[in-house]
Amino acid sequence: MFRKIKKILDKTLETLVTISMGILVVDVIWQVFTRYASRYGLINPSSWTEELATFMMIWVGLLGSSVALNRGAHLGIDYLVLKLSRKKYLLVSLFVFAIITLFALFVMVVGGTQLVSRTLISKQVSPALQLKMGYVYLAIPISGLFLVLYSIELFIENLMTLTKGGQIHTSDDHQTEATVD
Repeated sequence: MFRKIKKILDKTLETLVTISMGILVVDVIWQVFTRYASRYGLINPSSWTEELATFMMIWVGLLGSSVALNRGAHLGIDYLVLKLSRKKYLLVSLFVFAIITLFALFVMVVGGTQLVSRTLISKQVSPALQLKMGYVYLAIPISGLFLVLYSIELFIENLMTLTKGGQIHTSDDHQTEATVD
């Protein structure tokens, strides 16, 4: 049951990131076109595209980090960690996923929710698009929820590997046999 729900959430998140990226690409192309066309007096440069591009970058960056963590493709320098014994590697992984969980929960989910609610209460809007800024900041707690979900799942997988043996999943998606020291 959990796997089925997670699969739906994964697909929804990846679709949202894809749509956000598509909007970003179209927006930037339109921005470049209007700037170029304005040199020849054809049309005025678009005044809202830069603001929309900034907002879409926020959504793509935050939600994309959740997708990357889920796929094991999150940015990391693991050269030294991969040289550790398998047991120490798993212990470091447990520590990392615990820190990610705590950060995402308290800073992104709790703090992000407070930011969104305070911004919506203050009725702050963006200058060009007149969007409520709380909706722009909503990417923070949403991404935080996904990061918490994925880091807890990876923590549990690594804990099970440490206690029972099995496969270690490294960041570059290679699997190695785990014989815990």
